Amino acid sequence: MANMRAIRTRIKSVKSTQQITKAMKMVAVSKLRRTQSSMQAMRPFAEKSQEVMNTLLGSSTGLENRFITPHKQVKKVCYVLFVGNRGLCGAYNSAILHYANELVSASPVEYGLVVCGRWGKDVIANSRLNVIKTFAEVSDTPSADEALEIADYLKSLFLSGGYDEVHLVYQRYISALRQEPSHVQLLPAAPTAEEKGTGKVFIFAPDANSVLENVMQLYLNNKVMSVLLDAKCGEHSARMTAMTAAADSTKSLISELDLKLNRARQAAITTEISEIVGGASALKKKKK
Repeated sequence: MANMRAIRTRIKSVKSTQQITKAMKMVAVSKLRRTQSSMQAMRPFAEKSQEVMNTLLGSSTGLENRFITPHKQVKKVCYVLFVGNRGLCGAYNSAILHYANELVSASPVEYGLVVCGRWGKDVIANSRLNVIKTFAEVSDTPSADEALEIADYLKSLFLSGGYDEVHLVYQRYISALRQEPSHVQLLPAAPTAEEKGTGKVFIFAPDANSVLENVMQLYLNNKVMSVLLDAKCGEHSARMTAMTAAADSTKSLISELDLKLNRARQAAITTEISEIVGGASALKKKKK
């Protein structure tokens, strides 16, 4: 009976865990859909701002801007690490942290790390990475104001001369089942290779530098927002996958425990029948 009681307690505990994992899966699915909608709505605007910047910088007007002029020497690099707000999302956070460690180890220059997300303060501290700033209040469905706060801080780091390059390190969302650690240079900004040297000439109003300054501000803000949404889509999809696997595992475990409970019940019944038969046989022998 004690064994059966322990199995029933275990089944009850696993069923509670199953309810939690299913609930977390549904929450992750809901957040993923909202973030995907924001990312899809943002993508055309981000692509167009990239296209306008490429066109301006690829033209023959010889434009200059504080966000595209590289520093004379690269002495310090800032890496912006986008992690999740919590765990229970498989290897999502640990994979991007490992990737950041590889980038830092491969770089011969001094670096600083900006962390966006609440996950793993102790883990990141134990990794001995040089964290200079943490944006811990990034929501699960990021807003433009949150991206603007991060972008303004990164622009100030570059313009003040504190850091010569700024790189965004994140898990690029490929599909609901796949995320890929990636990094992209934010500052100094540059046109893509295929847009360089187009030879086009444009007339700007009020002037070319004012137009380029506004375009650069839009481009940098959009880039940070796009990466932030991309990273959040990856986090939610990773958590959805992890909770699906956990729910399936609890289902298999419950089936195994039910089988053990049935076997224990049959063993107990068999023992009771044997005891009854044995007692009856003993009574018969005593009467004889």
